[in-house]
Amino acid sequence: MEVLTQAQLKRLEKHKYSSQGTSLLEPYFQVFWRWLVERFPLWIAPNTITIAGLIVNMASAFMIMFYSPTGTETAPSWIYLINAIGLFIYQALDAIDGKQARRTNTSSPLGELFDHGCDSISTVVVAIATACSLLLGKSPDMMFALVMSSIVLFYCGHWVSYVTGTLHFGKMDVTEVQVATMTLFTVSGIWGPDIWDIRLPLAVVNMPLKALPLFFVFGGCAFTMARFAGLIVKGGCGPNGSSVAGTSVLSPFFNMAIVFIFALTIAKKSDIMLFENHPVLYLLFFGVVGGKVTNRLVVAHMTSSELPLLDTSLLGPLLLFLNQYFNSLVNEYFLLWICMIHATVDLVQYLAYTYRQIAQHLGISIFSITPPTSSPKQDGNGVKHK
Repeated sequence: MEVLTQAQLKRLEKHKYSSQGTSLLEPYFQVFWRWLVERFPLWIAPNTITIAGLIVNMASAFMIMFYSPTGTETAPSWIYLINAIGLFIYQALDAIDGKQARRTNTSSPLGELFDHGCDSISTVVVAIATACSLLLGKSPDMMFALVMSSIVLFYCGHWVSYVTGTLHFGKMDVTEVQVATMTLFTVSGIWGPDIWDIRLPLAVVNMPLKALPLFFVFGGCAFTMARFAGLIVKGGCGPNGSSVAGTSVLSPFFNMAIVFIFALTIAKKSDIMLFENHPVLYLLFFGVVGGKVTNRLVVAHMTSSELPLLDTSLLGPLLLFLNQYFNSLVNEYFLLWICMIHATVDLVQYLAYTYRQIAQHLGISIFSITPPTSSPKQDGNGVKHK
């Protein structure tokens, strides 16, 4: 199956990501990451490092989802600690894959795309695991807001790069969010997730402890979205202020807006309270759909191509919506599982075909490399691809 045209593949060859800005904690972590990458043999492919980190992260996140399928159950303490460790491992491996590519002289557009693809999946599972560790299933609207804001924010970050041609990092960015999340998992592991329900006596309101991390999460999301919006409306790097593909800077808005509207509408219109009773499965499904949409945006950026509005990933949300419209002819929970399977297969198939086609075009392998015969390149700080 040919996902990309020859013209897109030609443009992909010339693509190079540029970045702007450095977060507060990243310079300190760079010291550890530079030390860590030197411990890896030169025969290990960068993509192998990336996928290993994702597997660890997904495995730990799914443990929480298994023990807390509605976001209200308390998992064993060690599960939360495992998630803190798993996220730390993922962060480290995700940071050094690019450094390994430069050490082995194997940097390529495929590695860039593979890295962003893994990040899109990690964003979803970590957000859901975080919501479960806060027992946000007791406040479904907050759980919906937390997970969907993570998905939308990740998409918007790549929307900005599609418009400006540059990845923009703020002072409080991915590294800081990951450290905060690891801390949250650790607190839940040591004192139990019920600690977040402790009421804080304040002068005006008596709010639960979980309101503090949520305040910073939503406040940070609002600030970052405002920053992204400013960059987008300022104009793009294409002709007459257009995107890298010469399209309107606002064109990517509709792709994620469709996903979000479907997610919100189906949750609110369900007769059996589909989202409230099965929040983890529901959000995981829309996270996979959002991941597909985000990966198509990344591919559009790297190939300087127009982003199609419609996609096969929208079939599942459309079926759920139509089923509700016709008075739930099919059991909603059963249909959600069918849609989840379809969305997962659709995403995996799209990524597999895309990666394989690019690898064949570039004449490289995805998970193996030939170690350099000359001395490896010195890494320096480099760009941490996110």
